[in-house]
Amino acid sequence: MYKNILVAVDLSKDSLKVIDKAVAAADSDNSNIHLVHVVEPVAAAYSMDIYAVNINELQQEAISMAEQKLKEIAKRLGIDETMVHTLLGAPGPEVRNLAAEVNADAIVIGSHGHSGWKILLGSTAIKVLHGATCDVLTVYVGED
Repeated sequence: MYKNILVAVDLSKDSLKVIDKAVAAADSDNSNIHLVHVVEPVAAAYSMDIYAVNINELQQEAISMAEQKLKEIAKRLGIDETMVHTLLGAPGPEVRNLAAEVNADAIVIGSHGHSGWKILLGSTAIKVLHGATCDVLTVYVGED
């Protein structure tokens, strides 16, 4: 049983499956469940001519949309808004850094099986695992 869990979600339909597993792994009396979604920088996520669009506007819109979706999920699950984190950056290090900041004893993250090392965990899950200083629990969510 874990007392302080950080759940990293991608806001897909699989997010609730990942959160459900985290709730099941939690110490029912004293658990703190933090939700996090990391928005990758727009310029890194899309190859486009930077001069053709306002990157700052696109970035802020992506952050706002993610924050709203994450807060909706938290509200439905009875998770306090102070336990919701929307970050900008590379998911692996951002999740690990937040886990250290909130003193998480476990990180729960979804995993899609693809190819190579990704069959075992998934690229984001591998990046979170590499360098983590607490348990990392992966929830297999499969491929769609």
